[in-house]
Amino acid sequence: MKRLAFISLLACATSLSACADTQQAQPFVPVYEGIETRLLEGDLVQFSVQMRGARGGSDVKDYSECAAAQYALIRGYGFARHLRTNVYEEGGLWRGDAVYTISAALPRGLKTIDAEVVSLACAENGIPMV
Repeated sequence: MKRLAFISLLACATSLSACADTQQAQPFVPVYEGIETRLLEGDLVQFSVQMRGARGGSDVKDYSECAAAQYALIRGYGFARHLRTNVYEEGGLWRGDAVYTISAALPRGLKTIDAEVVSLACAENGIPMV
């Protein structure tokens, strides 16, 4: 009798483990809901992005970086430097408010991006741009 109870308990535990593994393997299916750009002053640009299905703030930051890279290219520049990104989530809608400087030459600083390289990566990953 004890052996049967142990086998039942083991089967239940294995089943719960399988359920937990299934829940963690949810596919990433983002819905990008738009980019708004605003030239603040000179080479300073603000990007407001919205999306659903983000796994976290880094997905929203990636979306804004893609917008900044494409914007720099459209304006004839090759680089951008990240200044700040604020991320908010409410009711499943993720919003990002990012500010970048754009420039023709590689700017000083640690958070610089090569607009051409980033734009290609965004296209490969299906992240929309400006």
